[in-house]
Amino acid sequence: MQWETVIGLEVHVQLSTNTKIFSGSSTAFGAEPNTQANAVDLGLPGVLPVFNEGALKKAVAFGLAIDADIGKRSFFERKNYFYPDLPKGYQTTQLEAPIVGPGHVDILLDDGETKRVRIHHAHLEEDAGKSLHEDFHGMSGIDLNRAGTPLIEIVTEPDMRSSAEAVAFAKKLHTIVTAIGICDGDMSQGSMRFDVNVSIRPKGSDTLGTRTETKNLNSFRFMEEAIKLEVERQIDVLEDGGEIIQETRLYNGDTKTARSMRSKEEANDYRYFPCPDLLPVVIDDDYINSIRSTLPELPDAKIERFIDSYGLTQYDASVLSATAAMADYFEQTTKICGDAKLAANWCMGELSKFLNQQEIDIADCPISPNDLGQLLARIKDDTISGKIAKTVFQAMTNGEGSADEIIDAKGLKQVTDTGAIEAMVDEVIAANQGQFEELKSGKDKLIGFFVGQVMKASKGQANPGQVNKILKQKMQD
Repeated sequence: MQWETVIGLEVHVQLSTNTKIFSGSSTAFGAEPNTQANAVDLGLPGVLPVFNEGALKKAVAFGLAIDADIGKRSFFERKNYFYPDLPKGYQTTQLEAPIVGPGHVDILLDDGETKRVRIHHAHLEEDAGKSLHEDFHGMSGIDLNRAGTPLIEIVTEPDMRSSAEAVAFAKKLHTIVTAIGICDGDMSQGSMRFDVNVSIRPKGSDTLGTRTETKNLNSFRFMEEAIKLEVERQIDVLEDGGEIIQETRLYNGDTKTARSMRSKEEANDYRYFPCPDLLPVVIDDDYINSIRSTLPELPDAKIERFIDSYGLTQYDASVLSATAAMADYFEQTTKICGDAKLAANWCMGELSKFLNQQEIDIADCPISPNDLGQLLARIKDDTISGKIAKTVFQAMTNGEGSADEIIDAKGLKQVTDTGAIEAMVDEVIAANQGQFEELKSGKDKLIGFFVGQVMKASKGQANPGQVNKILKQKMQD
């Protein structure tokens, strides 16, 4: 039987406010355990929460960025459950009247087609603390620094049909929340976490199958692996005559295995009721429009501008606009070198390769856009070849100086003197007369051999275009 995969996501996005959603405790990452949790975060008797308007503004900004309905009257509920990392015994969240209503995110698929993923809603809530299971001699430790950190939970419709689509959506969402500045997007620190709902059904059926939820995936790779593993598991179960149980599952990215965590709860298991300590949040059009006016250029608009202004392909524009930092770096580099396509190729090629190898973010790159732009300008004016530029780039990453300093110090200027290049071509032809006759008789592939020999003789400094031109002239003599 042929099966169709159905995927929906619930994405927890930590909002980059300085303080927590209902208290003045700091949200800074990396503090000593339990040093950033006060009486409000712990829900001690007699304390009252105060809503952080900064979290509201960021949630509204997200809603506007995905063209969603904004709830002009939203309110908070208590979601009752007990875990050690939630000492209050309930989570303050939104259910019936979330701040962000239906919206959408458009994603680019591998085949070049665009697909729309519908957003059911996004609601504000507080994060829980963190359970620590290492180094406690068979016990668990609890760090409550994260308790009360403001989140928006983004809930999609079940519109994705493969792990690739789910990852494309997650990456696009990451681009949006970082571009508008509501989240730093650092998944290693838990700033974005994904819960994946997966079910399968016979191809052509409109009836949804029983879904499972795999929780707390904190990388795109883990998400893709977990979805593929769960789809295979569900197919095996059904084809062996079994039934899928609605449950919550966990995925271990180190061992690439998954396990059942617990049976899946329903909303009524949490006994939601309106929070008696918080008033409804009421906003109007003026408030919404004031936030709209502060939004930066959105990713889709940036992609279109890159295509129109720089002549880039849809793919290149999408890659370069994936983060605001990369987009800014590309534009500054282009301004210096004057060639958008060359800048795009280097940003996506040598620069990205270097960043990946060093495992650093572009913000920490030792080569500034001005430095890279100057290097590319030397390619444009034929001072150096593209091949030599890679050598210069490597030296720049080692801190050996600017492009011009390295070119001068290492004597890397390209040979453009026609007479000198012609002399080298003549020497190579004389040493390989038989192959040259074959080239003249129609074995065009041999031209690569001769260009290579001349480049070798010039130690890579001859202008390849001039070498080709002179060789073709010699073939006609």
